[in-house]
Parts: sequence; C-alpha cells; structure tokens
Amino acid sequence: MFTFAFATGIENSAPKIDGGRKRVDELEKCGFYKHWRTDFELVKELGLNFLRYGPPIHRTWLGDGQYDWGFADETFACLKARNILPIVDLCHFGLPDWLGDFQNPDFPKLFARYASDFAKRFDWVQLYTPVNEMFICATFSARWGWWNEQLKSDRGFVTALKHLVKANVLAMEAILDVRPDALFIQSESSEYFHADSPEAIGLAERFNGQRFLSLDLNYAHDVDAQTYAFLLENGMTAEEYGFFMQQNLRHHCVMGNDYYRTNEHRVWADGTTTASGEVFGYNEITRQYHARYRLPVMHTETNIEEGKNGDEAVFWLWKEWANVLRIRNDGIPVLGFTWYSLTDQVDWDTALREDNGRINPLGLYDLDRNPRAVGKAYKKLVCDWSQVLAAQSACLTLPVFMPNEQGSGVVRAQGQQARGLRQPKGSSPNQDGDDDGP
Repeated sequence: MFTFAFATGIENSAPKIDGGRKRVDELEKCGFYKHWRTDFELVKELGLNFLRYGPPIHRTWLGDGQYDWGFADETFACLKARNILPIVDLCHFGLPDWLGDFQNPDFPKLFARYASDFAKRFDWVQLYTPVNEMFICATFSARWGWWNEQLKSDRGFVTALKHLVKANVLAMEAILDVRPDALFIQSESSEYFHADSPEAIGLAERFNGQRFLSLDLNYAHDVDAQTYAFLLENGMTAEEYGFFMQQNLRHHCVMGNDYYRTNEHRVWADGTTTASGEVFGYNEITRQYHARYRLPVMHTETNIEEGKNGDEAVFWLWKEWANVLRIRNDGIPVLGFTWYSLTDQVDWDTALREDNGRINPLGLYDLDRNPRAVGKAYKKLVCDWSQVLAAQSACLTLPVFMPNEQGSGVVRAQGQQARGLRQPKGSSPNQDGDDDGP
C-alpha cells in the first residue's frame, strides 16, 4: 500500500508521420533499446518505486493474437527483479503497421485482446494506462493532421476519439477479467481554452466542452447538449454514445492528468488557436477536472526544457509540486506525481512532426545518462517529502503491492474480493460523482 506515488516514465511514443511512411520510435531515438538496464537502475537511484513504461507496440504486436514478447519478457523481468512497479502504457500515440491508424473500426476489439494477452503473460502487473492521452492522440492525428492518419476534420477527430476511448474501455474490461484488482491511471492532457475577445467566447466555450470528451466517454459522464450535437454531426451514433454511458469502470480508476505550459490555448475570433502559455496552471485546471469526475488524482506528466540558466526545469518542478501540495491540502485526493520522462527526448520541439534528431533537454538525465539539475532536485524532493506525505493520512492510499509481494495471501485475498465486487456490465454508473474510486 502506498500513500503517494512518486514516478517518472520511459518515453515510448510511436506515431507515424510523412503520410504513414515513417515511424517515430522514441524508445530508439532516446537510446532505450541499448540502455534499458541502466535506465531501470537510474529509477532506483532516484528513490522511485513507480515507472510509466510499456513495450513498443509496433515491435510486439505482430497481428491478431500474434506477438514477439522477447523484449517485453526481458524488460519486465528486470523491473520485477528490481522491485519497480510499472504503470503499463500499452498504446502511446501509434499502432503497428498491420492495423493502420485510428480510423480503423477494428482497432478497439483487437486491442482488447492484446491487453488481455499481455495481462495473462505478466499477471503480476497491477497498474495500467491502456491508451495514453486519448484526446491529444485524436487531436494530433485527425484534427490537426500531424500524425498517423493525418486528417484535418471534426469527423476524423470524432472517429479517432471514439475508437481510442472504446479501445481503452474494452482493454480495462479485458484486464479486469484477468486481474480483478487492477487499477487504471489514465494519463490525459488537462486543457483550457481562453477567449481572446468577446467574439471568441462562443468558440472557447465549445472547445472547453470538447476538452472533456475523452474522459467523459471513458468515465460514463454525460456531455452537454452542444457537445452531444457535435458528436452526432460528426459520425458518432446514438448507439455508440450509449455504449460509453453504460460502462461502469470508474471505481477502478485514478484520474491521471498531464500539465505542460502548452496545455492552455488562446482562441481567436476566426476559430484558430495558439498557445497561451501558463495562465491558470495545474492547480486551477485540475480543480475543474476533479469537480467533474470526483476521482482520485495523479499528476502523470510534466516537464520543461533546461535552458541557458540551467535552473529553468528546477523552478518548474518546484512550481508544479507547489500546485500539487495546494490542491492536496485543500482536500483533493492527489495520489502521485510524475516528472516525464527519465531521459531527454528527441524532436518533441516539433511535436514529433519532423525527424530532425534534435535533442530536447527535458529529462531527469541526459541521453548519456548523466543527471541533469532537475534530476538531482527531483531526487531530493522525493527524499524530503515521502515521509511527510505518508504522515498526513493513513486512509488516503493506493491499494497496490510491490512486485515481490505478488502472490502473497494478502494480494490473493484482495484479488478475490475485487472479483466479487465486479459490477455487471451495463449497471448504472454513479453520475453524481460520489464514487470513492480505488
């Protein structure tokens, strides 16, 4: 049991660009295939127990029911041996070549089988993010034309989003059939759209309604009338919408939300948007999301580049942590914090749209695996605050167990209890948001 989960992550984005001709494999660009053993050692060096990580989907999932588990077997065996709890990220912005893109209606059911087969093979894993940042993936792939299908339409966006969320929902169900006490930490971008002028207010309100779409569908939360009309106008049927509203999985979920300085947007009168920079910040925007879903929260991603002064990322870490403490102290149940990722990333300055090979100094370590200033600061923060947070509440806990505890009588009993509490599919979810979550 943990009262707070400090974490980092291995950047495993894998979208396709250039009309589908080129795969962006961040695991390869960041040297993970070569240095993964060292990277897992660095996680322990930081004093962390939690790591966001998943196998490369395009190298692992070779066809329906066909897999190459070799690399996953090696890496997950190492995580288990080092007693690191993975938050398994099964789909991070890309699909294997044989499956095409997120317009493919077969994706959700096929992905559910992949998730089930993974859970059966690695039955000691308890924490999952089946599909990472569904809203961002649909936006970048099908509304802005940057990745994968590279569409620029509301219909393409809605199609991608409904497939991504359905895949996530079906994967959660499939994993729970294998591991009834599994928990899902949904890493999703927390957004806000600011009107630049009175003429832009209506557009900003529309976008602010749509920003919740992925989590509304995932958590069976009814959308507003304007957003519902938008869905129907762009290809979602009433029957498809009903599927989402009949799910009841929120009691297995932690609302993981990501915040970067690019999460807030300025909306212009002509409907275009530009980055506004940090205006409200993590504190205020997380309050809005928590008020809507009433679920436990985890800050699942943040970073900023180390600049010329060398302390920019250290200051951002301090500020994000101050935001976490503020909302936690005000009674919002925040269960964890993540600096993403462990190492520097490559080509995120163009949102992976261009294959420039440009290193972005965003990590706790550089690509030579030397600690950055923010890595040293995060290690100290984890050390300084772990016991303080543990002392604040004996009741606010994340009911997970270390890899070396899996198979114990306590874990087996929790699994049996969780299986008994599984609610029938289609039972009415709690729309009032009084659900206690995990």
